[in-house]
Amino acid sequence: MAAGIFLNTWEGLESCPLRVLREDSFCRQVPAPQIHAIGPLVHEDGDAEGQRSTDVECFAWLDRQPEESVVLVSLGSGGTLTMEQQVEMAWGLELSQQRFLWIVRKPTDASASATFFNVGRDEEDDPTKYLPQGFQEKTREVGMVVPSWAAQVTILSHPSIGAFLSHCGWNSSVESLAKGVPMIARPLYVEQRTNAAMLAEDIGVAIGPTVEEGRKVAGREEIERVVRAVVSGEEGKRKRRRAREIRYSSVESLSAGGSSHASLAAVCEDWKAKCRGCEEV
Repeated sequence: MAAGIFLNTWEGLESCPLRVLREDSFCRQVPAPQIHAIGPLVHEDGDAEGQRSTDVECFAWLDRQPEESVVLVSLGSGGTLTMEQQVEMAWGLELSQQRFLWIVRKPTDASASATFFNVGRDEEDDPTKYLPQGFQEKTREVGMVVPSWAAQVTILSHPSIGAFLSHCGWNSSVESLAKGVPMIARPLYVEQRTNAAMLAEDIGVAIGPTVEEGRKVAGREEIERVVRAVVSGEEGKRKRRRAREIRYSSVESLSAGGSSHASLAAVCEDWKAKCRGCEEV
């Protein structure tokens, strides 16, 4: 019964599926609301006055790193790694010898979405103590670990960020694309797997680790491989160029006359016309 559906996407990102929804003869027979692509909608982080001490330390560290050299590792506020996954992730980052900024959460061997409804309840339990013994000491020169939370959008905007190892939640994916940052796809559950496949295979901005037959998680050597590939390999250069193209399309879509701007403007004009009709009645 809805009059329409707003989607946080844009023509330059998903032109084919949006065209199919509007024009395909089968889709047009389905009694569904009209689709309005009005993205990218990105919630920018708060101003510097609200930064915590860890934020200040984090950005001071980023300022000292070379351009496009750092992998941001952030797997969302609602998802968690198992202990085995976290250990393999840690040693994979160490083996890669690439710079990284890891927003680490306490691992759990329960559901991957175990913390989805518990964000912020375990802040007193330092998640860095669950990292492998000696990991932080071995990576002190190239990496930084931040407990639980950091200003993700602002970090993605920083010139030192060269890749984003993400769980591929849609908000995080849109944030990364709007900032022109290529991705390492590490989905945890439900639609994140579909998003990861789309980002890697259709849009061409991501690469994902593979899980060896007989194993439940991607091993440290595979984490090492994909991190190196995106940060310093030829494949990473292609992904970065594609991510920049998507970023340019996102800016155009929100500009006057752009697809998202026009889509939202058309809805507003429709609302105004209906309001004038009500007043006349």
